Amino acid sequence: MTRRLAPTDAVIIGFGWTGMIMAEALTAAGLRVVAIERGPMRDTAQSFPPATAPDELRYAIRGDMLLPTAEETITFRNHLDQHALPVRKWGSFLPGSGVGGSGVHWNGHTWRLRPEDFALRSATIARYGRHFIPPDMTIQDWPVSYAELEPFYDGFEYLCGTSGQAGNLRGAIQPGGNPFEGPRARGYPTPPLTMPYGPTLFAEAAAGMGYHPFPLPTGNLSQPYTNPHGVVLGQCSYCGFCERFGCGNYAKASPQTTLLPVLTRRPALSLRTGCEVLRIVTDSTGKRATGVVYVDDKGEEWEQPAELVLLCAFMLDNVRLLLLSGIGAPYEPRAGTGVVGRNYAYQTVSAVQLFFEDKIFNPFIGAGGLGMVVDDFNGDSFDHGPAGFIGGAWLTQLASNGRPILARPTPPGTPRWGAAWKAATAHYYNRSLGLVASGSSSSHRGAFLDLDPGYTDRHGRPLMRMTFDFHPNDLRMSEYVTDRLAGIGRAMGPSRMAVFKRHAPYDIRPYQTTHVVGGAAMGAHPETSVVNRYLQSWDVSNLFVLGGSAFPQNSSYNPTGTIGALALWAASAITGHYLRAPGPLA
Repeated sequence: MTRRLAPTDAVIIGFGWTGMIMAEALTAAGLRVVAIERGPMRDTAQSFPPATAPDELRYAIRGDMLLPTAEETITFRNHLDQHALPVRKWGSFLPGSGVGGSGVHWNGHTWRLRPEDFALRSATIARYGRHFIPPDMTIQDWPVSYAELEPFYDGFEYLCGTSGQAGNLRGAIQPGGNPFEGPRARGYPTPPLTMPYGPTLFAEAAAGMGYHPFPLPTGNLSQPYTNPHGVVLGQCSYCGFCERFGCGNYAKASPQTTLLPVLTRRPALSLRTGCEVLRIVTDSTGKRATGVVYVDDKGEEWEQPAELVLLCAFMLDNVRLLLLSGIGAPYEPRAGTGVVGRNYAYQTVSAVQLFFEDKIFNPFIGAGGLGMVVDDFNGDSFDHGPAGFIGGAWLTQLASNGRPILARPTPPGTPRWGAAWKAATAHYYNRSLGLVASGSSSSHRGAFLDLDPGYTDRHGRPLMRMTFDFHPNDLRMSEYVTDRLAGIGRAMGPSRMAVFKRHAPYDIRPYQTTHVVGGAAMGAHPETSVVNRYLQSWDVSNLFVLGGSAFPQNSSYNPTGTIGALALWAASAITGHYLRAPGPLA
């Protein structure tokens, strides 16, 4: 039996970056807000004390902060003609669980998309012709421009205290920054991290080849910082425990370190952890959300009525809840109809490993975003015509970690076990560097999300089914940028080098990135998108869907900066316009 609770002004599903940004904005506007989080409470002081937080076995191997697949998972296949099977252990990407979500265990990379990224389809047609876009590619323009979003990028960076070097201040190119970035109103709130030997060597080699290296913008803070809410963040200690870990030093921007201290003092916010939303409830017309139904940690079912519903879960859960709730037309790939589940995209990552005999590095000195970057083969930085592909990549040497279990690089041909493996592991631990090409992922007709017809979860609901393989366009892009990355690697003077190019089929088992996006794309027309330019559902006007699910395709950049900016953009629209006159905003 479902028990009905007292109504509230707004209910938020998921309490990570977007959920907390929305909770702060709505409670500040005077609304009563209920936030429902599937996982446990996570607080910096209690959950990540410095003495125990750097536990590689607990967090990196056993995935303590990840969504338990025994509770919830997906099924996967590469193509329509295959039978999808359940994922039993997260590998390719790592969905977070609990307060803060994946924003707790992220590396901190805080990128802005370029202006041309927001007009990908129209800019491609204008420069190269309509024929340059493959017929099965479903890329589309964003319904918002860089210029409109710039103040909100700025707001997110100053919320986080992002460390970096501006490359374009109000149209003036700045030395040491990214000359290809869009214009920004002001510089980063804190300066770049101090670079160790590896990224410095990479930058010297890249500059010698005529490229434009710059420090990666990151939420690993280079110095203490107080954000606009009065929350104090600490200085990075370069411990190397960022990705898959919480930061006990308050030095990595996360929902915990930037917003949670503010929200815990807001009496208008009620946070319910250990509670899973089963569906969004709509009225008899299906055009208005009336609340949500959720199950608590005791297995009891509740209905939470609300005037405003904000879907702020991990992107896969956003899409699944829309499908389970019957909101929006499900995508049908054969006919090319429907929108919910359409335009799923990932990222196309490749790598080069360098081995030296005459250089010593200290890999244990690291941070999630400690690195130098080359952006010369991204966006409109170069002519794509001769190369024959859409998209690009940023190239980097990251000094992210030297953790003892997973950080064991050895040259090709090394035995996988035994005395020779041990000797190579010891010898190359501090004589090796990894270079990475983080490439774009173009949405296409055969990449989508839907409900699995056979597998269900513990509540009897269909699992999310993912169908995905790398598009030939993206593989051509990856081949091109990996060759350029290898060129920088050779200029660094290694004794040996291994090149790891990306190939099809996509394998969901080894880790690549957690940058899964799409499925509830934002757009200018309901025929090709789920939400409008303010992330408001076309079908249910008092429902807003936030997060990476709104991306119509994926650029090469990590999506968190754009996810945060879009959340601030939507919050501004809701508090500045929607609350005054509820209804469609576009």
